[in-house]
Amino acid sequence: MAAGFHHFIIEQGATFQNTLTLKDSADAVINLTGFSAEMDLRKNQDDSSEVITLTVANGRISMGGAAGTITLTISSSDTAALTVGDGVYDIELTDASGKVDRILEGTYSIRGNVLSLIHI
Repeated sequence: MAAGFHHFIIEQGATFQNTLTLKDSADAVINLTGFSAEMDLRKNQDDSSEVITLTVANGRISMGGAAGTITLTISSSDTAALTVGDGVYDIELTDASGKVDRILEGTYSIRGNVLSLIHI
């Protein structure tokens, strides 16, 4: 099965959180118990380094087990450090036996944070 495509908007300085629910072709939720996931964001597809990586191990991805959910989270302090611009990403899902599937790919935009001026 080919990976889906989606465009994410990430606001600089704000917490990014998005929950995906995986379903099969019969629209039944897929049990993700025992699965892990990784999302790599890069400026360009051929770049050797990531802008940021989300994994279960670094706490930026939470797996929902029987609910079939994958929750992606980037803290406000992490988004504040991201450079405004566009890039590409993919999300790979790994089952307990080590089989890897790319489930989603696409583009993202990091939108700049406009700070309020303090008047004295």
